[in-house]
This record gives sequence, structure tokens and C-alpha cells, in this order.
Amino acid sequence: MLNAIDFKILEELQQDCMISLSALAEKIGSSKSVCGRRIQHMVDKGYIRDRVAIVNQEKIGLGITVFAHVKMNKHDSSSLESFADYAYQYPQVLECHTMMGDYDFLLKIVVPSVADYKEFFWESLSKAKGVREINSNICLVNNMSSTALPLTYVAPEL
Repeated sequence: MLNAIDFKILEELQQDCMISLSALAEKIGSSKSVCGRRIQHMVDKGYIRDRVAIVNQEKIGLGITVFAHVKMNKHDSSSLESFADYAYQYPQVLECHTMMGDYDFLLKIVVPSVADYKEFFWESLSKAKGVREINSNICLVNNMSSTALPLTYVAPEL
């Protein structure tokens, strides 16, 4: 179970995972040793999955984001798991969500160009076993993007 200090640490780490223990301790009003132990505990227990740098995709030449809605022929767990495993093998697929509603999957795909998506669509995505239909939407402008979770829902004292 997480305590108030843990949530304060998480709030700060979501903004800057490279913050020093000294600076973190000062910001949350605790000691370096407590912060270090609490971070390690949260890593060990799976509360902190990864600590990563968020790269500007456009600056490195990955300017196209596509959201693909996928419908499957069958809806049994084997077919759904098989497609998720299939999608996972492609590095351009950043997210794969099994959905309820009109579509079975929502994929977030990042590629350099529309031509690259076209190739991925025809040569890989559409060839996945059991796929019935794919509707693709190309993002024109990313108006907002965040990886920070809204911790105030679970730790209102923040």
C-alpha cells in the first residue's frame, strides 16, 4: 500500500524522473534515505514500471501518428490474445488496447510518413490472422500528450 510520501514522490517523478534524491527530498519535505528506500520499494512492488526519457517524435523524423481501430472475425480469448501478440512484435505500434464497443483493438502507431504507414498497413497489419476490418485515423495535431497519471484521484492530499 502506498502512503502520502509515496504519492508525493510519484508526483515529482512523473514530472522529472532524473531529479536527484537531494532535490526530491527537499521538494517533498523528507530525507534522501527515505526517498531512496521508498522509490526502491515502489520499483520492487511494480508501482514504478519504467523510468524513461520522452523523445520528441517529430524532431527525430517520426512525424505521423495513426490510430487504427481493428475488428476481428472472432472474439474468443485465443484470437484476441493472438492479435495482441502479433501487434506487439512491431516497434511502430506504441500502444495496443483491447476494447469494448465497436472495435476490438485500438492501436497507436508512429511512422515517418503516410507511405510508411501504407506499407505497414498492407504488408503487416492487414495480414494479421483473424482481422476483419481496420479503420485508420491520422493525427493532424497532437494538442495534448502526457504520461503523468492524475494522482489526485487516489491521493487527494496532493
